[in-house]
Amino acid sequence: MNISSEIQASVINAVENKTPLRIQGSNSKSFYGYNIDAEELNISAHTGVTSYEPTELVISAHAGTSLKEIETTLAEQNQMLAFEPPAFGDGATLGGTIACNFAGPRRAYRGAARDYVLGAKVLNGKGEILSFGGEVMKNVAGYDVSRLMAGAMGTLGIILDVSLKIMPKPEAELTLALSFDTQEALQKIHQWSRLPLPISASCIHNQQLFIRLSGTESGIQAAKKQIGGDELQDADRFWYAMKEQQQDFFREENDTKSLWRLSLASNAPILPLEGDTLYEWGGALRWLKSNETAETIRDAVTAFQGHAIKFRNGSDSQVEEIFQPLSPGVLKLHQNLKFAFDPNGILNPGRMYKAF
Repeated sequence: MNISSEIQASVINAVENKTPLRIQGSNSKSFYGYNIDAEELNISAHTGVTSYEPTELVISAHAGTSLKEIETTLAEQNQMLAFEPPAFGDGATLGGTIACNFAGPRRAYRGAARDYVLGAKVLNGKGEILSFGGEVMKNVAGYDVSRLMAGAMGTLGIILDVSLKIMPKPEAELTLALSFDTQEALQKIHQWSRLPLPISASCIHNQQLFIRLSGTESGIQAAKKQIGGDELQDADRFWYAMKEQQQDFFREENDTKSLWRLSLASNAPILPLEGDTLYEWGGALRWLKSNETAETIRDAVTAFQGHAIKFRNGSDSQVEEIFQPLSPGVLKLHQNLKFAFDPNGILNPGRMYKAF
């Protein structure tokens, strides 16, 4: 019996015994979402790159395959995962990354993880193995279920295999550092976004604006003249630390404040919230470290049609509603999807929302 069949047998047994399952790979994303009381189903042994076609810009792998293995394989052909996923741990797996839909600094400029999912093999809560999509961009008729798995956090199905579109690495990269207050920095980013500049990442914190340029050497040098500023040394390490939340902003010891992930329109104003804020994605992603209540934060964010996720709890924080509460209509849609894929409610129940 192969590993996918073993996983399938475990799910079928759980269905028969009505045993809830907690899906786990390397456990690098265990901080995200609610802790659930369920029997562990570990898929970390389901590993290996199953197909890689550098000329077709497609890679396929089992869900337990480590991000490190995939990125090393791609780097040998001067290619990469364009959504620059954070690992949050050496053993981070492909399945966990897609299940959480995590993306790094390039997200606003190159797309989200789900944008690169071409196909997936999924084990649903009935014990059925289903295949969606394929290994080319134009292969989907009807609803794109494979991309629905991105961000579902295993509540709809266990991702067994994924096919991803990949991209060549840029010819050159350069990061510029400039001194601006937050409002001026946001205005500058919006001004530059209207120009044909090869921006691939941005960060604003402590009166500093960092802009990464990716592309051809000539294009980068031309953009540098337009933007100005000083070239940041060891820029690769800077953006890696940003992606993995290893910057001082994220990892202050004994921090009692919670870390909130605020998603807003990039031109939304600075919010009147207590705490420290770091801006990414041209202002569309704001990391807030604060002891404000969830209600206060969400009221401020929803006033500008945004949403807020409690990404990590501070040491003195109470457990509050982690994900943005859903409207009645959207909640019903989620419940219907959950029932269609997992009618017995055994897959990661309560990991995203306590109601299902």
